[in-house]
Amino acid sequence: MNPDLRSLGDLDRLLHEPARLLIASILYSVEEADFLYLLNNTNLTRGNLSTHLSKLEEAGYVQIEKTFKGKLPRTICRLAPAGRAAFDEYRKKLKHISDALNRG
Repeated sequence: MNPDLRSLGDLDRLLHEPARLLIASILYSVEEADFLYLLNNTNLTRGNLSTHLSKLEEAGYVQIEKTFKGKLPRTICRLAPAGRAAFDEYRKKLKHISDALNRG
């Protein structure tokens, strides 16, 4: 087996899950996003999005701030510095694996 392909096992399992990778990708590209923005752009259910955000928050990858806009609750999500670093590392590893596959 190509030694470069073994690094697939080193991918961040928390980020590698498709829904969490999608959430992190969206948050990587914006300063912050509210829950409804993420809900609309991920097509996840409210419960599923909430569960994945909680896991990302527990890992220190996402910061969640609960506020109110008038009387309406508002949940603001940001990619934390640790989440940004983890996402950058994930991308580097995928690129390394992709490059190795292209080399044959």
